[in-house]
Amino acid sequence: MTALDTRAVHAGRDDLTGLGVHVPPIDLSTTNPLPSVDSGGDAYQALATGEPLHPGGTAVYQRLWNPTVARFETALAELEATTDAVAFASGMAALTATLLAATRDGKRHLVAVRPLYGGTDHVLASGLLGTEVTWARPDQVAAAVRPDTALVVVETPANPTLDLVDIAALATAAGGVPLLVDNTVATPVLQQPARHGATLVLHSATKSIGGHGDVLAGVVACDSGWAARLRQVRALTGAVLHPLGAYLLHRGLQTLPLRVRAQQAGAEKLAAWLATHPHVTRVHHPSLADPAGLVGRQLRGTGSLLSFEVRGGAPAASAVAAACRLITHAVSLGGVDTLIQHPASLTHRPVDGPAKPPAGLLRLSVGLEDPEDLHADLAHALDSIPAEDSEAAV
Repeated sequence: MTALDTRAVHAGRDDLTGLGVHVPPIDLSTTNPLPSVDSGGDAYQALATGEPLHPGGTAVYQRLWNPTVARFETALAELEATTDAVAFASGMAALTATLLAATRDGKRHLVAVRPLYGGTDHVLASGLLGTEVTWARPDQVAAAVRPDTALVVVETPANPTLDLVDIAALATAAGGVPLLVDNTVATPVLQQPARHGATLVLHSATKSIGGHGDVLAGVVACDSGWAARLRQVRALTGAVLHPLGAYLLHRGLQTLPLRVRAQQAGAEKLAAWLATHPHVTRVHHPSLADPAGLVGRQLRGTGSLLSFEVRGGAPAASAVAAACRLITHAVSLGGVDTLIQHPASLTHRPVDGPAKPPAGLLRLSVGLEDPEDLHADLAHALDSIPAEDSEAAV
């Protein structure tokens, strides 16, 4: 088997030589010519019910199938060690499609492990899609599973506290219930959940896979059976990924391993320094704490996302975010530039009660800048905390 770095460069490009091109073409066609009424109708029926486009088949319509999107899906599936993948217009569209596909047989109960990305937490807690959720710690999942449980949901490393969960142990606890793992933070460079028992692997491809803050997308890696379910949901609901976005994501995969490792190196340096800062009470990053020994066994590295808690709670955290000059105060993660945000006020604002992130916690997505420059900017920002805010928490 070739190395992941090599596969990241070449995956999804097997047909290019036959096409006589070096770079994947972008097919923007919204509709396709039909050979005949009968063949067009048969193709429409097959694609609308989730079948893949077979060699020599008729594409019909972009909502049903597009070659540029399919190349990205093939590449992502290869990196995640699954047989298939299905791409969507956003990470939340991918999650929604998964929930609809999982509950189509009448089972409506979900088991979810917190913390999760705030949008995921919100849609599960809201019951908007007609589901019922039981929140459980990893060691409570087996007891929480019921005959009508359709899915177990977990994110690891978790956003924003970087909690790690043993995927293999959770898959065992789930019994025969499908396990959905959000792998956005780790990326397939650092973790391949399907190798540890996950049924479905979710990505907000907007983040590290795109990597440049200019594509909104989601993708689910899975087996062919689940892919058919997901393609049918996508065809019926229309949450399709635009071909230009798919092209940019496919291109992003080529540099993903290099970006992830360089960003990770910067995050480890910053985490170690922040842990010594007098205004910081706690730093969350797998390089500092891995009690279950998952780094090296499940994870190939510690990742580029970290969070830290400052003395003084929300006012102090707000002051730090506002004082950053090089680091951008913005949501999202996994891009080439470093971002800082206050989860309790932003991405995790809808999360209820004790599951909400601490008021003094800031999330830092480390980019590709020189770590010394980021260090200097954070030092300046932390020094901007008003003395009364810092002292109030002592």
